[in-house]
Amino acid sequence: MKKAFLSLALALGILTTSCLGPDNAYHSVKNWNANLSDTDVVNEVVFLAMVIIPVYGIVLLGDYVIFNTITYWSGENTINDPGAFPGFTSKD
Repeated sequence: MKKAFLSLALALGILTTSCLGPDNAYHSVKNWNANLSDTDVVNEVVFLAMVIIPVYGIVLLGDYVIFNTITYWSGENTINDPGAFPGFTSKD
């Protein structure tokens, strides 16, 4: 079992580029959620739903495995830059 796990880890290490990319898909989803409503409660409920139904995790996995790899090898972003994070509207 140890050898199978080590073989799998080495194969994954060779097949991935280990590059840090822009994560545009994740930031697009995050910005969409922040701009969804003027009410923080609605944004929080949608955020929690997207964590429970692992939307953020799937989008990050897609960024790491697919989109950042394509960007690394082709030099072109497949997803447009979503811009700066708009921030939250919560008052102190």
